Amino acid sequence: MNVRHVLVLPDRDAAEEVAQEVVDRFGLSEDPRLVRDALAGEDDAEDAQWLVVVEDPRERLDPTALDALASEYDGWLEAP
Repeated sequence: MNVRHVLVLPDRDAAEEVAQEVVDRFGLSEDPRLVRDALAGEDDAEDAQWLVVVEDPRERLDPTALDALASEYDGWLEAP
């Protein structure tokens, strides 16, 4: 089973930093995917959240640790 973790961050800079931290801290073999998530009805880039999508095919990543990492950047781990 392939588990996908989605970390929600307030801006692109934070998302890029978290994506790099995930690779560094957890030794991932592939980079997480960054996705811009515009808030409903908003076109302005300032009103966008950024998602860091982490594939976890072996289910070895600790959701609590991922949430703690995201919170360091004013983000959170989206509940499945």
